Amino acid sequence: MSCVFCAIVAGEAPAVRIYEDDDYLAFLDIRPMVRGHTLIIPKDHHIDLTDTPAPVLGGMIALGQRVAQAARVSGLHADGSNVVINDGKAAFQSVFHIHLHVAPRRFGDKLRFAKGMLLRRDPDREESGRLLREAMAGL
Repeated sequence: MSCVFCAIVAGEAPAVRIYEDDDYLAFLDIRPMVRGHTLIIPKDHHIDLTDTPAPVLGGMIALGQRVAQAARVSGLHADGSNVVINDGKAAFQSVFHIHLHVAPRRFGDKLRFAKGMLLRRDPDREESGRLLREAMAGL
């Protein structure tokens, strides 16, 4: 099996499972950014954001919300969560099976997503808006 997440679903690769139902699996990230960093995946293989049906994404978000709620009321004592989908190699997706990251956050945890990030401005916002509107109209 070439997809590590499909192997986890099939029970052929190890994972610390947090939640499972017929359609979704939540498990701890093997390289966590913070304690409790959880990945939410659909059991069916979908590659990325554009490959995944909207109802499947909705189910992932709903489960991610439950994990975030659990992190707040558990012994992890989370004050909030970062919820992220890295879509494609350019966006740092490393496993090409759609997955939602839920990273429980605590005040003072020192994790900085934007540290060192440059502030960028779109040189032509109107044109960018036009291009996106046209593309969306064609979808």
